[in-house]
Amino acid sequence: MSIEYKGSCLCGEVQFSVTGFDEQVANCHCTMCRKFHGAAFGTLVSVQGLRWLSGKSLLKEFIASNGTIRTFCIECGSSLGFRVKDAPLEQIELAIALFDDDIPVNIDAQIYTNYKANWCELQSSLDTFSEGRLN
Repeated sequence: MSIEYKGSCLCGEVQFSVTGFDEQVANCHCTMCRKFHGAAFGTLVSVQGLRWLSGKSLLKEFIASNGTIRTFCIECGSSLGFRVKDAPLEQIELAIALFDDDIPVNIDAQIYTNYKANWCELQSSLDTFSEGRLN
C-alpha cells in the first residue's frame, strides 16, 4: 500500500493527493514564478499518482506568452502549479507549500537566478543555475 500525501488550496475547495515526488526540486527565481506566487521564488515539484479529490472544476489556467501554463484556484486565488506548453493537467508540477503535512523532498537547486529579485539572497548550499538546470 503506497503512502498518500494530501494537499489543498487556501480555501480548501481544491484538494488532491499524490503518491510520490520527483527527486529534483528547485527554487525557481524566474519572473513568472515570482509574480505567480507573490514571493521571491516558487518551489514546485513533479509528482506521481496525482488524484484530484475535490474542486477540479475550480481550477483556472493562465497561459503565458511562451505557452507555459499556470494553474490556480478561482475561489481563493491559490497558486497551484506549473506545466510546460501543451502538457496535460496530470503533468502539473505542484507548489510544495500546498501540502498539508511534511513531504519527503529536499530542495537541491535554485534555477533562473538571472531573474532573481535584487532583495533576495541566494542560498550558497544549493546548486545554482542562471537559467534552467541544463544551462
